[in-house]
Amino acid sequence: MGVMIMSAGFLLSFEGSEGCGKSTQIRLLRERLEKTGRKVEVLREPGGTEIGESIRHLLQHAKEGHAMTSETELLLFAASRAQIVREKIRPLVESGAWVILDRFLDSTTVYQGYSRGLPMDAVNAINQFATGGTLPQLTVLLDLDVQKAWQRIHATGRELDRMESQPTEFFEKVRQGYLSLAQAEPQRFRVVDASQSPEVVHEQIWSLLPA
Repeated sequence: MGVMIMSAGFLLSFEGSEGCGKSTQIRLLRERLEKTGRKVEVLREPGGTEIGESIRHLLQHAKEGHAMTSETELLLFAASRAQIVREKIRPLVESGAWVILDRFLDSTTVYQGYSRGLPMDAVNAINQFATGGTLPQLTVLLDLDVQKAWQRIHATGRELDRMESQPTEFFEKVRQGYLSLAQAEPQRFRVVDASQSPEVVHEQIWSLLPA
């Protein structure tokens, strides 16, 4: 187990496969939290810092990224995470801000561990090193049937990035990996059915937050 950050601030992460509605739910939550007077920062992974955004481009869009090995992918995600934890996440939470993460270490466990098949002990050790034990106080898993997620992704009409272009079987592994994690860490994870309307999903997420 890592070290939970406990202070006036709050660290919350959103997880889920592509197409699950993370962006919409993060936007709705941010707007509502800000209306209550809280200071809110939304950070994305990979990215969120200058170094992290360069790594994000390499991971998702650069043509040279298509030859990337699974091991390289794992270490690049970890490098971006190590930077954002120390440069942004810890100082913000310590200052009393609510920090909402669009993906965090669980994405690496699921995508590079469960789905790419890298050794879980190595993935967990690298995650632990990158985060220095920093864990969200709450992780919201937006769970969605793979076929529905696939339809949502393709309905956008935009060009798919490297991760979105994976075959259906890959995303089935992603979904099962997330559900396994949620089962293993029930004190941190809350699973929300993402097939419901955005408004219903938002209300369920809101009900999970501390008063």
